[in-house]
Amino acid sequence: MKRKASAVWNGGLKDGKGTISTDSGVLADTQYSFSTRFEEGKGTNPEELIAAAHAGCFSMALSGKLGAANLTAESINTTATVSLEKTDAGFTITAVHLEVSAKVPGADQQAFEAAANEAKAGCPVSRLLNATITMAARLET
Repeated sequence: MKRKASAVWNGGLKDGKGTISTDSGVLADTQYSFSTRFEEGKGTNPEELIAAAHAGCFSMALSGKLGAANLTAESINTTATVSLEKTDAGFTITAVHLEVSAKVPGADQQAFEAAANEAKAGCPVSRLLNATITMAARLET
């Protein structure tokens, strides 16, 4: 399986503008720029898209791990926060923090934490990123 996305950039780093599109059409010429990435401009940026991808990937992976333990989540809510920092090598994604809250009938804290930790380590986006990935996982009752 392969998925595609594309980006077009016009102009200099600070005064230029770009668009991001996906083959699925979910993103179609979606604006991004220096201000959407490093300031508070309107539009998206690569780090926000990575955060969305990680939250979605992790949530599905957690559902799979719970299913392997004969548990089905009623809901899994995940927020991924990507940290972009200037390092000696340049701007680098240095960390991702996953904040997850799930309602899983019949699950105990130990089974939930085991599934969440396996999902954090095993989700394809987690394995892709060369960053410290932390998590706070809360089982709702």
